[in-house]
Amino acid sequence: MTLPPQAREFLAQPDLGRMWTAAHHRLERNGLQPNGSIRLSSCTAAEREALSLLLGRRITTATAVIRLADLDSRLRSTAAGCGLITAIEQLGLPLTDRRAARDTGRQERAALWTAAEAAVAASPLAGQDWVDGWLDDLRRTGALGRLAPQDAVGLLQQAIRVLGLLRSDRDEEAVPHGRGELATRVTGTAHGLDDDTALSRIVLRGLARATGTEPPEHAPGRRALWRAAAVLPDEVSSTVLTYGLRPVGRGWRERALRERADHHAETHLTLRELRELDVVLPPDTQVHICENPRVVEAAAEARCAGVLVCTSGSASTVVLELLDTLATAGLRLRYHGDFDWPGIALANRVIRRCAALPWRMTAEDYEQLAVHARDQGSPGLPLVGTPVEASWDTDLAAAMTALNVALHEESALDRLIADLAPGPA
Repeated sequence: MTLPPQAREFLAQPDLGRMWTAAHHRLERNGLQPNGSIRLSSCTAAEREALSLLLGRRITTATAVIRLADLDSRLRSTAAGCGLITAIEQLGLPLTDRRAARDTGRQERAALWTAAEAAVAASPLAGQDWVDGWLDDLRRTGALGRLAPQDAVGLLQQAIRVLGLLRSDRDEEAVPHGRGELATRVTGTAHGLDDDTALSRIVLRGLARATGTEPPEHAPGRRALWRAAAVLPDEVSSTVLTYGLRPVGRGWRERALRERADHHAETHLTLRELRELDVVLPPDTQVHICENPRVVEAAAEARCAGVLVCTSGSASTVVLELLDTLATAGLRLRYHGDFDWPGIALANRVIRRCAALPWRMTAEDYEQLAVHARDQGSPGLPLVGTPVEASWDTDLAAAMTALNVALHEESALDRLIADLAPGPA
């Protein structure tokens, strides 16, 4: 039904707003039954007057206690001509039976795990002692809690199918699977087991349980766990941009890198190439790390003699693989990136991971660069996002906050190229 216009106008007045909100909350907790009471404190004179007219009794104190059953009866006997629930919904406050929703949610969650257990029983995973612990982990951590019940059931069934293919018979030599092919077979898309998918995280949690290890938190650990399960990732599509690498090995790959370095040519290396390379550099080599490919381009144009590795933004798996190799070899690493909050966050990660030193990344460097940019007439870009403390300089975040200027790596190009010691023409 629809409220009569005059009744709607009276009921919708602002002085009744707090009462309707409180009644709305109480009804949702009550299973949409007009039971119990609501209490309004610190009522103004206007609110008391409006409540008195609505309830048919005088409200004289600053605190009003209203029984929902009385309010329901009063509404039915007045020009509104409807009960409390209808009136609230007509005033634009849709009601949800939260008690019923909780009961339904419990039933759906129980059905989810019942379906998962049935899928396991019908799969090659039946009887494997680690599976119950895996399902318990998923239940305890709420890994599926944000998904609709039907989506959660489908995701778990896919995970069980993947794990069934990988763990069907561990007594025989495992047959290698390409991750893209495995994903296509189970999900219909080659990206179904990419690192950023929920399916990948759930499967890896299962593989960790099966092998008695902790779920991996970083890309190298994830790759290692996939390989242990005979799943081969794509190792050629992503590359790391390098310049000046001169490995000492005697193979054709190492010779090719040295020749490119001699000709001041940049090189993109795939993960597959890195694994086949003997990336051993002379022990006195200093490796500079930059964030933006423009630094590599400028170093090549200037025929610099230094060694550069570029993260190309957020540092992909192949970038971290090379940096880890160089850091493990004990080489000296120095890092430079953007002077903005994401740039500082990335610098923190790389410097911490590789035990690198900052490269022209102090508060003094930032302030000098800001003055130089201003003197050059460069328009200032404001910093965006939450400030990030630099692990290597406690004064840097304060200096950046004070000046509120984002300085990208290109603005320091002259200084960086000078540090890379241009070689002979």
